[in-house]
Amino acid sequence: MQVGERMTYEAALAFIHDTYKFGSKLGLDNIKLLMSRLGDPQKKLKFVHIAGTNGKGSTSAFTHSVLVEAGYRVGLYTSPFIETFNERMRVNHTLISESALAKHTEKVKEQIDEMVKEGYNHPTEFEVVTAIAMLYFLDEACDVVVLEVGLGGRLDATNVIDTPLVSVITPLALDHIEYLGDTIELIAYEKSGIIKSNGTTVSYPQMESALSVISEKCQNENNDLVITDLNQLAITKSTFGALEMTYKGQPYSLSLFAPYQAQNAAMAIEIIDVLKRKYGFSISEVQLSEGLRKAKWIGRLEIISSDPFVIIDGAHNLHGILGLVESLKMLKGDLDVVGIVGILKDKDVLGMLDEITPYLKGVVTTKPDNPRALNESALSDAFREHGTPVLYENESIKACVDWVLEHAKPNTLYLGFGSLYMIGEIRSKFHH
Repeated sequence: MQVGERMTYEAALAFIHDTYKFGSKLGLDNIKLLMSRLGDPQKKLKFVHIAGTNGKGSTSAFTHSVLVEAGYRVGLYTSPFIETFNERMRVNHTLISESALAKHTEKVKEQIDEMVKEGYNHPTEFEVVTAIAMLYFLDEACDVVVLEVGLGGRLDATNVIDTPLVSVITPLALDHIEYLGDTIELIAYEKSGIIKSNGTTVSYPQMESALSVISEKCQNENNDLVITDLNQLAITKSTFGALEMTYKGQPYSLSLFAPYQAQNAAMAIEIIDVLKRKYGFSISEVQLSEGLRKAKWIGRLEIISSDPFVIIDGAHNLHGILGLVESLKMLKGDLDVVGIVGILKDKDVLGMLDEITPYLKGVVTTKPDNPRALNESALSDAFREHGTPVLYENESIKACVDWVLEHAKPNTLYLGFGSLYMIGEIRSKFHH
């Protein structure tokens, strides 16, 4: 870039993605330094901070949707994106514009260039994106930001914020064990690192060993702990396209129709209750219901084509697969299910296949565009060992979608799952 020249959207994306080479370093020193050089925009914002293994994105989407419905100006920060980078930050359902992304990236890059000149480490990609998001949300004068943790919690770049209005911990499971530890207690320790002094925490009813870690952290930090009461949650109707539920006696209907979304909606109801009770947010029962009903979250049991019948789901680890299996049990009826599958090799691939293969008539295997991807022939072998016919394999996701379009049969559900990167590509193929 020449002196005086404004950064373009393409240059901003190139700069952001180029920082991928700096890896994923957990720790807050770098992000704290970068934020202070940018004027600490995060200190001028209010947050709902959401950590957990599964359900973070959907819980964030429900919470964002309800707050928007109630008339607030609400930022939403999530990762990864499914189709376009701009999905990662939005205000009131509108994705960040290309010009805003370029403007804020330019400011962040200027400070990073100075930091590096002075001998400090170059921030990682996630730190860079988090800094951009904070500038954007402040510039957009957000009343509140729903902030999803990237990885873990305690040392995640989003944890640069002060005490949030609400700290949220969604269902915990073993994932990213190379960074976060290989027991549920260690995972809970990392995730509960977002709990800060004199706040309020809303948690999913975790297994006891995890909950005791979270409770202890809440006691130490003087937090009220609210646990979502799944005993008071009931699904009354579930079809492709709609889910009806009651929570604490109140009926709600959701457009996000996977059965596990009822739990995420219940989490959001508890978050909203805290915002009303403790911070005086004005949100009516009607706004709560409408916000939940209107919430959308792409790639979570999402119908992307009715003929052929194609659904994509972001299940990419064992816990996600268990949720997907529950959905299939409830919804599939007499439909045959053919998987379009690509998985990263650092996942519990055999555990995932053990659970899902009883529901699959056959599979199309492919390879996500990711250095950690399992190649399609190794995945095909694993499926064959589970007794599941492999109908087609190709490392090109586009070729796999073309095959499905050409060979689609009636009364068959084609189900894309295994990697968020892959389902994004499938989605793009059908939407463009």
